[in-house]
Amino acid sequence: MPVPRFVSVLSGLLLLLPVAGCGLVDSGPSAKDVAAAFLASFASGNNAAAADRTDAPETARRLLDTTREELSPKSVSASVTGVDEGSDQQSTKARFDVSWRFGQGRVWKYSGSMELNEGKRGWKVHWRPSVIHPKLAAQQTLDFREQHPKPAPILGRNGVRMMGPEELVRVTVVPGQVGGDLPGVAEKLASGLEEVAPSVTSKGIVDGAKATPPDQAYTVVTLRRADYGKVKSRIYELPGVRFPTTTQLVSSEQNYGSQVLPGVAEHLDERVHGTAGWSVVTRNVAGAEVRTLHKVPPKPAEAVKTTLDDRVQRAAEKAVDPIGKSAMIVAMQPSSGDLLTVAQNAAADRAGAVSLTGQYPPGSTFKIVTALAALETGRMNLDTPVECPGTTVIGNRLIPNSHEFDLGTVPLRTAFAQSCNTTFAHIAADLPSGALSKAAKQLGLGADFVTPGITTITGEVPTTDDRIQRAANGFGQGTVLASPFGMALVTSSVMRGEMVTPKLIRGEKTETGASPSAPSRSSLDQLRTMMREVVTGGTATELKGMGEVAGKTGTAQFGDGTRSHGWFVGYRGDMAFAVLVTDAGSSERAVAVARSFLENT
Repeated sequence: MPVPRFVSVLSGLLLLLPVAGCGLVDSGPSAKDVAAAFLASFASGNNAAAADRTDAPETARRLLDTTREELSPKSVSASVTGVDEGSDQQSTKARFDVSWRFGQGRVWKYSGSMELNEGKRGWKVHWRPSVIHPKLAAQQTLDFREQHPKPAPILGRNGVRMMGPEELVRVTVVPGQVGGDLPGVAEKLASGLEEVAPSVTSKGIVDGAKATPPDQAYTVVTLRRADYGKVKSRIYELPGVRFPTTTQLVSSEQNYGSQVLPGVAEHLDERVHGTAGWSVVTRNVAGAEVRTLHKVPPKPAEAVKTTLDDRVQRAAEKAVDPIGKSAMIVAMQPSSGDLLTVAQNAAADRAGAVSLTGQYPPGSTFKIVTALAALETGRMNLDTPVECPGTTVIGNRLIPNSHEFDLGTVPLRTAFAQSCNTTFAHIAADLPSGALSKAAKQLGLGADFVTPGITTITGEVPTTDDRIQRAANGFGQGTVLASPFGMALVTSSVMRGEMVTPKLIRGEKTETGASPSAPSRSSLDQLRTMMREVVTGGTATELKGMGEVAGKTGTAQFGDGTRSHGWFVGYRGDMAFAVLVTDAGSSERAVAVARSFLENT
């Protein structure tokens, strides 16, 4: 007998009902799944999604947002490492690992655990601050902190500290906090700073403040703590004026090594600052530190040694500082190329690092190059008779000696020692077109050097087919130019016997594309003899009592020819140097500066 259709359907339903009751219907994500999803959202920075996996979404999201903002990680990774089910099967503990990466190799790892409870909406993370870190308590936040070590000092060749870390005070103006009388505040601030910063003007303050956004600080000047103390009472209460502090490398004394040490410090910035330490701490609602969760101490850098000599630097500064005109000295060690000093007075400082890069006519100091070129031809020696008339004409150019002195016919050594322009004009005019340029480069003048810590320009000695131009170049009054650095390199190379490559920072190499052949030994020996006679019986006899000094004076006309720079370049022992006093009128002032320098070295 056939079974009725409604009986078959009912039987099928009865068969299905027990199956559904056995749990084959999906009951939602497991506790482990929820824990893993929470951690994935937390690690990716999706705080809203992570908070939704908790039983207190708003509270969780606020703390997660704050944590992310305070720690500012580069990346975070987190993973479930185990699950422990509770006895009632409605409570579970998930264990996890977290790794925060802050960049530069800084990683913070820890393990923790979270409780999950099952409710009507499935499994949820039971929210507590310890879900983020096991030692984070209620009413606390996490904070990432950096601790920078003090910069390492910069030392001279004998271990003397030339620059060291010092707390400085920045005098700043926040335009939006000044009120309506910016000119008045600027006037009082400039007046108050005059004792320690006379170059600061009220106009400069106003202009700088107006160019600065209202809520940002315009730095007027940065002062050493002692100088700030002198003027604090005059400027501290001015509206909108603020005084943040910073620690920087500064020279051992104000203006010491002003045109060389700042460049060294800038070049060594990363090297002297070492490795910053860092930590993660908990803070309470008042912002006070409660506990350190992780700490990596800072690693100070090692002191950096330069080739500069503190005693030589001080002697050079003592020699140039009293001079009213721009005055500068550069000295180096011929045997090594070590730069011993770069010194300028305040007048020179206003024009920048002119001792290293300034381009001046070298005047008669260039006769060192002209003499070498002549000796290298093999057609002249230091005793070759030469004419030294008071004036001479080459082409259409009249060339005089100083005050038109006339020596008649004298040996080359005497013409050099007495600085006969007429002699060296004729010598240069009769040389091949590239002879002066070649001789200059053999001594480093015109060569390019990339010396870590400083920028230098040695000079320029163009090749010319113009005989009149070569004549003028021969006594340093044509198109030739040189810096004090370049002329110190010339005398250093004469002393060493080949082009010297300058050095400044120990362990860092100077690069140059120049590799000229060395002058012959015979030419160098004769040139040294002539340079010595400049001091023993020539134009620099004021230096006779200063030891075995050899060198060359120079008076270099500039402008309309009515004004002159004064030079003296030379060497004593294993120290070569160049002195320049601009607009000095003659070389006498430069020789006097050289004497003061040599007396103290």
